[in-house]
Amino acid sequence: MEDVIEQLYGNGMVLIMWGAIVLQLLVPIPRQSHPMELWRRFAILLSDKVNSTNPNQAMLAGWLSVLLMLLPAITVLIALQPLVWQNELYQLALLLLALDWRNSDALIRQLSLAMANEDKTQARHLLKPWVNRETDTLSLLGLGKAGAETYLLAMGRGVIAVLFWYCLLGGIGAFIYRLTVELARVWSPSRQKYFAFGRAATHLTAVLDYIPLKLFSLLILCGHRAKQSVALLQVQHKSWPLPGPSWLLISSAAKYELSLGGPAIYDARKSVRAKIGGRIAPAAIHLSQLRQLMFSRLTIWILGSSLLLSVIHQGL
Repeated sequence: MEDVIEQLYGNGMVLIMWGAIVLQLLVPIPRQSHPMELWRRFAILLSDKVNSTNPNQAMLAGWLSVLLMLLPAITVLIALQPLVWQNELYQLALLLLALDWRNSDALIRQLSLAMANEDKTQARHLLKPWVNRETDTLSLLGLGKAGAETYLLAMGRGVIAVLFWYCLLGGIGAFIYRLTVELARVWSPSRQKYFAFGRAATHLTAVLDYIPLKLFSLLILCGHRAKQSVALLQVQHKSWPLPGPSWLLISSAAKYELSLGGPAIYDARKSVRAKIGGRIAPAAIHLSQLRQLMFSRLTIWILGSSLLLSVIHQGL
C-alpha cells in the first residue's frame, strides 16, 4: 500500500489533476469572465457568417466550422507545449480551464434554495444562462426537471468526461474536449437555426461522451435500487437521442424515481422529447439528493482516475 501511495505522489499528472480540482473549487472562474465565453462568442459570429437555410449546405458548413474552430486550437496548443517554462503548469492551466465543477455546484445549491422558497423568478433567472430552452414560463415542476437535467449534464461534461480525457490525452485533450462541448451547446440542433448546422458538433461531442458518461453511469447504478435502475435503463436508454447523456440521466433519475425529459420550448417552438426516469416530479430536496449522489460517485471517479494515470504514466 505504501508503494502505491508513493507512486501516486510521485506521478506529476496525478498531482496536476488534484491541484486543478482543488484550485477550481477554491478559486472558481465566473462563467461570464471565463475564456470559454470568448470561444462561444466567436462560434456565434462564425455561424452567422456561414450558416445556411439549405439543410445540406448548413450541415456541410457545420462540419467545416467545427474543423475551422478545433484544428487551429489543437495546433496552437501542441506547438506551445515545448515552449512553455514549466510543462506541469501548462497542463494545470489547461485542465483548470476545462473543469467546471464549482459553477455547476453553485447552480444546484442556489436553485434548490429558490425552489424551496417557491421563488420561480429567481429559479428561472439562475437557470437561463445554462440552457438553450426558454425558461420564462417554466413552472416549479418544469424548473425541477430542467434543473436536474442541466446539473447532471453539466457535471458529466464539465467534470467527469474532462477528467477522463485528461487521463488519456493530458491537459490538451481535456481542453479540446471542453471546446467541443461548448460548440455543441452554442450550435445546439434543438434551436431551429442550428437544426442542420449544429449536428456536426453534437455528433462529435456524442462520440467523445460515449465512454466516460457510460462508465460513470455504471458507478451510479451501483448501490441503492441497483436492480430497478438497470431494468429502467434497459427499457428507456434508446428513447433519448444521445447515448452517453441518456445513460447518465436515466441512471441518476432511477435512483430516486424522478421524472425527467418531456416537452421543452426552444425559440418559441415546442420540442417533443421522451419522458425518462420514474414518476416523481423533482423538487428542491431531490436536487439536493442528486448533488449528494454526484459527489459520492465523483469521489470514486477521481480516485479511479488517479490510479488510471499511474497505470498509464508509471506502469503501476
